[in-house]
Amino acid sequence: MRVLVLNGPNLGRLGRRQPEIYGTTTHAELVDLCVAWGAELGLEVEVRQTNHEGVMVDWLNQAADDRIPVVLNAAAWTHYSYAVLDACAQLEAPLVEVHLSDPSKRPEEFRHHSVVTAYAVEVVAGHGVDGYRMALEVLARG
Repeated sequence: MRVLVLNGPNLGRLGRRQPEIYGTTTHAELVDLCVAWGAELGLEVEVRQTNHEGVMVDWLNQAADDRIPVVLNAAAWTHYSYAVLDACAQLEAPLVEVHLSDPSKRPEEFRHHSVVTAYAVEVVAGHGVDGYRMALEVLARG
């Protein structure tokens, strides 16, 4: 089964951006981990990252058209992007929302709301990069 792992803005700076919150694993290392975890689970995993909202919407629309399951860390778009929400609403294959930190426990109030959650079969938050493994396991279980 093919799976898209889609990462939103600033996640390309993992390992350098606020490591006390997001950890020290780089995005390149996360890509390698996701591909390896996926292979162990019988999944063909492709990992993408963008800082451009329209690109993310295009990827989600492609996943909808091709009925590809998605692991999504929409990052900041999680909290306000109705374009991402509308794209998630079109998905027929499962979507797992993932966050490195737990937004509900962050001090910034705006992080406590997700526009993605309504369309997710599960939310995995606060487990660092291991949350991606957990999200892939959800999809592998079906």
